[in-house]
Amino acid sequence: MGDVLSQNEIDSLLRALNEGELDADDMKDAPEKTLKDYDFARPSKFSKEHLRTLEIIFEHYGRLLSTNLPVYLRKSVQIEVMNSEAVTYSEFSNALSNPVLLGVVDMEPLGGNVIIEMASKLGYAIVDRMLGGGGVPLEKSRDFSEIELLIIERILIVCVELLSEPWQNVVEISPRLERIETNSQFAQIISPNEMIAIVTINIRIGDVEGLMNICLPFLTLEPVMDKLNTKFWYSSIKKSDEVEYTEAIRGLISRAPVPVKAYLGKSKVSIHDFTNLQIGDIIRLDSKVDKELDIYVGNIRKFTALPGAAGNQYAVRITSVIGEEQ
Repeated sequence: MGDVLSQNEIDSLLRALNEGELDADDMKDAPEKTLKDYDFARPSKFSKEHLRTLEIIFEHYGRLLSTNLPVYLRKSVQIEVMNSEAVTYSEFSNALSNPVLLGVVDMEPLGGNVIIEMASKLGYAIVDRMLGGGGVPLEKSRDFSEIELLIIERILIVCVELLSEPWQNVVEISPRLERIETNSQFAQIISPNEMIAIVTINIRIGDVEGLMNICLPFLTLEPVMDKLNTKFWYSSIKKSDEVEYTEAIRGLISRAPVPVKAYLGKSKVSIHDFTNLQIGDIIRLDSKVDKELDIYVGNIRKFTALPGAAGNQYAVRITSVIGEEQ
C-alpha cells in the first residue's frame, strides 16, 4: 500500500504547483517502474552466475573429450559449448524424440542422477566408425540393436569417466554410467516440475555434427550450489594449480632420463695411427691416474669424481659438486 500524504504535505505540493516550482506535465511523464512477472510454478533456482560456472566446467570437459575420443574413434573430434539454460524437467523430456540415446549417470557422492543425451546420428556414426566404417550416420533413424548399444556404451563410459576432472574444483565425484535408455519415458529421474540446468554441447566427429545435452537437476547440485560461482571457481583453480602443477612438474622431471658421462681424459692421434690400432695398444691421455675426473650431466660439467669399481663394473665416486658460479 502506498504512503498516505498528510494535509501539510498536500498544501506544500499545491503551493509548489502554483508558484511554478513543480510542473504537472513532468510528473505525468515520469517513467513508471517496470514489473517482472514471477512464475511460482517455475522458481528461479539457477542464477546466471550458476549457469556461467557450469559452462566453464563443461568447456573444460569439452577439451578432455576432444583429446580422448579420437583415441577410440580414430577421427578428429571438435567440441563447442553452445549455451546453458534452466528449464523444468518436463520441458526437457517432452522435447526428446524416439529413439533417443540417454545415459543415466550416478554422480556419487551427490544425490540423484544426471542425464547425458546424445543425438541419434552421433550414435550411428560412432557405431559405424567403431566397426571399421567411415563414421557415416544412417539416412533414416531406427531403433538401436543390442550390439550397437554395447558399442555406444563403451564410448559413453569414457565420456562419463572424464567428468570427474572438470568437477574436482567444486566437489570430488566418482561418476558412473548406470544404464542407457532409448525411450525417454524410462528416464524419469525426477518430478516433471523440478528445475534442471541444461548445458548444450556441439560435437563434430569428422563430417558428422550433432548435439549432446547434459541435464543437471537442481536437487543433485543443491549441496554445492554455493560453490557454483566464478569467484570460488577461479580461487580454487589458483590454489590447486600452485600445488598440483608443482607436484606434476616435479614428478615429470624426476623421471626424465639424462645422460651422465665421466671423462677419463683426452688424446690426439693421427689418422694413420688410428686406422692401425690393434687390441693391446696403449693410448696416452692428458690426465694422470690420481687426478679427479670431470662428470658431465648432459653438456654441463656438474661433478668431479675419482675412478674405481663397484663389483664387476667400472664406477666413479663423487668428490665435489660444481656450482653454477664455477
